[in-house]
Amino acid sequence: MTLEYWREYRTYFHIAKSYGISESSCYRNIKWIENTLIKHPDFQQLDGQKSLLNNNFKDKTVIIDVTESTIQRPKKVKNNIIQEKRKNIQ
Repeated sequence: MTLEYWREYRTYFHIAKSYGISESSCYRNIKWIENTLIKHPDFQQLDGQKSLLNNNFKDKTVIIDVTESTIQRPKKVKNNIIQEKRKNIQ
């Protein structure tokens, strides 16, 4: 159930229906697995959002280029559009 929840982004409702249990039981089972994995030493990187505040991440720098650039678009010429429409009407 947990792998389906993580991998397929299915809702608790749909996973519960697949296994024939209630939605709340599905939720409790998945949360229990997640909490058990978080406590295991091999999965310490899953401590949550506060794990990002560790010293391991303070020396990393991310640079994002957000400069604006103009986009060249063709100019609209109304005379050509009207003439084309008139040519097709006969």
